[in-house]
Amino acid sequence: MTSTIRLTMAQALVRFLKNQYIERDGIETPFFAGMLGIFGHGNVAGIGQALQENPDFRYIMVRNEQSAVHIASGFTKMHNRLRTFACTSSIGPGATNMVTGAALATINRLPVLLLPGDIFARRNVAPVLQQLESPNTQDISVNDCFKPVSRYWDRITRPDQLLTSLPEALRVLTSPADTGAVTLSLPQDVQAEAYDYPLEFFRKRVWMVARPLADRALLKRAVEMIRSSKQPLIVAGGGVLFSGASQALDAFARQTGIPVGETQAGKGSLAYDHPQCLGAIGATGTLPANRIAHGADLVIGIGTRYSDFTTASKTAFQNPAVRFININLFEMDAFKHSGLALTADARATLEELTSALADYQVSADYATRIRELKHEWEVETDRLYHLRHQPLPAQSEIIGAIWETIADSDVMMSAAGSQPGDLHKLWRARTPNSYHMEYGYSCMGYEIPASLGVKLAAPEREVYVWVGDGTYLMNPTEILTAAQEGLKVTIIVVDNAGFGSIGGLSASLGSSGFGTRFRKRDPQTGQLNGPALEVDFAANAASLGAEVFTPGSIEDFRKVLAHTRSLDHTSVIVIKADREVRVPGYESWWDVAVAEVSTMPEVQAARKDYEAHLKDEKYFL
Repeated sequence: MTSTIRLTMAQALVRFLKNQYIERDGIETPFFAGMLGIFGHGNVAGIGQALQENPDFRYIMVRNEQSAVHIASGFTKMHNRLRTFACTSSIGPGATNMVTGAALATINRLPVLLLPGDIFARRNVAPVLQQLESPNTQDISVNDCFKPVSRYWDRITRPDQLLTSLPEALRVLTSPADTGAVTLSLPQDVQAEAYDYPLEFFRKRVWMVARPLADRALLKRAVEMIRSSKQPLIVAGGGVLFSGASQALDAFARQTGIPVGETQAGKGSLAYDHPQCLGAIGATGTLPANRIAHGADLVIGIGTRYSDFTTASKTAFQNPAVRFININLFEMDAFKHSGLALTADARATLEELTSALADYQVSADYATRIRELKHEWEVETDRLYHLRHQPLPAQSEIIGAIWETIADSDVMMSAAGSQPGDLHKLWRARTPNSYHMEYGYSCMGYEIPASLGVKLAAPEREVYVWVGDGTYLMNPTEILTAAQEGLKVTIIVVDNAGFGSIGGLSASLGSSGFGTRFRKRDPQTGQLNGPALEVDFAANAASLGAEVFTPGSIEDFRKVLAHTRSLDHTSVIVIKADREVRVPGYESWWDVAVAEVSTMPEVQAARKDYEAHLKDEKYFL
């Protein structure tokens, strides 16, 4: 007879999660670090009670359910997807607050388990508080919103359904190809119902992360394509870091001389001073990477999904004979641009290519061009780091001051606004996972909560968060969670009086920054172009438990940065910057549609420029 134990559904779920492990390359670790969330009537008597009985499964109370998912995403990204958190919420608004976080996790291929409370499965007391009623079906709730943004979704309407649902959830969460947000919708009455669960269900389970090899015939063809190319280029995406393939990429690039451009997710795959590293590529790319991309006859994409920023809206690769080799575990990405699809692990494939191409190197002329362009870019970066702009510093100077102050292993984070583009171009990443950019969803409000996840994942590393003033105002409240958990991060708030990034984009489209500045409404014009709004970011941050600094110059900023290294708690540095001094674009473009018809001359001119650029967009057939 099978031995059983009587547990509530919630108790069984927590016990199961505690016994899930993951293994890659012989290294085994617990997959779940605990649970994040907020309790309400939809989960307090179920998940809440179960967590109270399991104090060895860490519970972290957050201030917003969306933030919980961001913390989990930051944590798992820092662990290269080998560990994660579960996130719990009540029903209704607590659940739907997590939908944005779910989309972010799925788009960035980050494993996060979401456990939203749900309405009563037995229905007799419906409609319950916060229930969405439908005249067409009783089998619906707001949790159905999670379906399009989850890689796996289920509703547990009986406690015994955990026996089949949880293993499927873990299969997806631990898959390097299929991972993303997994949502298990938990009716509040079912959470508290008991069932006789088989003890075998709670045994230790180790989920193996394999390194699939490329098909032999396709690998041979890839070797032939590389040998016959004249101007090959590697595009290193986030899959390089997730696979732990940085050393393999280093060896392959050094041996062959093939230059490397990095996506936002792939930045840090190589050290910035690696001889083959050309830095950022695409719409926010560097001059050398974009120039090499324009003439490349072979693009080797490694772990990239070729976003519009990476391809400069399909204008980056202008060689009419360009071909693609795509190394990616996710088949859809491997087949993009009609490429030769190597659906395989990045590290294993790079190691095989290195062996097969032992006698191959790019031409001397190509190597010289790479070296010269790289040198020119380092000179340009140094110039932008030290503009000495007055009276307010330029954003590039703030980047330079941070980079020249922090250590090699420290982590630099951002996600939205003008910071990601400038950092992509100018940040000199020294080590893998020292540049943490969420740019798959570019979600405002991700940065501060995610920094707590990064710090939980790497407590020995200093974590720096860079946010604009608009982003800060969206979600500063996890500063209080940092204080509650005793976590130290350093948050740098750039005050440029509004949404600087979109303001610049608006101006480039002929709309003069409309609706992007923090200004009061002018009764004369009826528009938001009245007196400036003064926001006391320092007072806000201090009220949430941070130590606050307000340097007035770049020199003072450097001193404050050096001082914060000695602190053991979270600090916020607020510095004003000139929003009109921007980092240039470097022979690249991004497709943002301009109004085809307008009475505004500026928009009409922008439309003509837009139509000219559209001619450069390519179909790779």
